[in-house]
This record gives sequence, C-alpha cells and structure tokens, in this order.
Amino acid sequence: MGKIIDLGQFFVSLQPKLDKFNKKIVMKKSFIIAALAAIVFTSCQESLEDKCAKEAADFTRKKCPSKIDENTEIDSMTFDKSTHTLAYWYRLTGKADNPEIFKRVNLHKSLVEQIKNSTSLQSYKDAGYSFRYVYRSQKENKVYFDATVTKKDYK
Repeated sequence: MGKIIDLGQFFVSLQPKLDKFNKKIVMKKSFIIAALAAIVFTSCQESLEDKCAKEAADFTRKKCPSKIDENTEIDSMTFDKSTHTLAYWYRLTGKADNPEIFKRVNLHKSLVEQIKNSTSLQSYKDAGYSFRYVYRSQKENKVYFDATVTKKDYK
C-alpha cells in the first residue's frame, strides 16, 4: 500500500518555499511596475520647448489665419527651439498695409511693454525665451516690421 501523507504537515513544509517564491514574484512585479511608472511619468513630462512648439503649431492649425483687427491678421505662430524664440507672423491689409506707419510708431517699445505685462507668457519669460513679431504687407508681400524682444528687453 501507498504511504499516507499528512496534508497538514505537507503544506506546513511547503510554506517557507511558497513564501520565498511569492516574495520573488512580488519583487519582480514591483520592479516591473516601478519601471513602467518611471517610463510613463517621464514620457508625460513634456519639456517647455516641446510645449511651446506644440502650442504654436496647435494655434496655427486651429486659429490661423485670424483677424486681429480690421487691417491685421495673424497668419501663424512658430517656435525656434535653437534660439528659444516664439514668433508671431502677421499680415497687414487695408490702411495698415503702409510702410510709413512703422516709421511713425515705436512698435518695439509697445511690444516690450505688452510682454512685460503678459501673464500668459510667464513660463516662457521665466525661461528667458525671446518673442519675435513679423508684420508683412499683403499687397507687396514685403516685411514692414521684424523685431525680436529678448530677455534683456523685458526683464
């Protein structure tokens, strides 16, 4: 006849082995979960450069061209990662499509003040980004005004 095994004793003898096995599985699962969490966390962390480039592209795709006023339209927004410059591209029409206007007005000073007072640009200002403004004629397709406002201007 076969040997009768005391199941209680059998499970008691297996318990240390099961505990050791379970610890290994838990450790492996914990490591995998931690690694996945690190990957997910870092992939969700978008750099300020990437955020700015994405926002500029989204704005251009969704809202451009858009009328700013009767004689001004914004054509696009771009971001140059190499210079950390956010650029606004405008087209002038009607009465504003006149190069003489830019000789009479200190637009650069006005833009500097707008940037200084802008809360929506705060994270970019804190990072020292520059802001470029380009105004182009619709009828002549010439640039009438092109200025970049840098950190030293708005700080």
